[in-house]
Amino acid sequence: MLDGIVMPALYTSGMMTEPNFAIAGYSLFSLFNRIELLCAGLVLTSILGLRYGRHPWNRPGWMTVLLSLLLLAIALVDTYGFTPQMSALGLQLNWFVESNQPPASMNQLHLSYWLFDGLKIAATGLLLWLYNRKLHPVTMMG
Repeated sequence: MLDGIVMPALYTSGMMTEPNFAIAGYSLFSLFNRIELLCAGLVLTSILGLRYGRHPWNRPGWMTVLLSLLLLAIALVDTYGFTPQMSALGLQLNWFVESNQPPASMNQLHLSYWLFDGLKIAATGLLLWLYNRKLHPVTMMG
């Protein structure tokens, strides 16, 4: 949610044209991506603990393990793939040429980042739905 709010706000306010935007953006998103990594690791550990610490009839399904691995993989790609690459594109290495526009490939990386975030939100919703369904099964009354 933060990625969908902060980046558009920074873009519309003109912050992306500032020379120190890449450093500020990397610092901000690096911190939040590492928090996401911590949360994804916690989710995976919890799912594995619930899966293998219970009786086989009362375990979360294998799909919950796959979804929690997907959440961890997305957090890893965001942290060590997209964020450093976007920061590198945003750095102004030639001090003699002033550039007020972000590179065109930056928009493509932002779109990919947001698509991954959308996938992360969908996987989290599906994971919560699967676990809630297992926790509170619908009983047939007849």
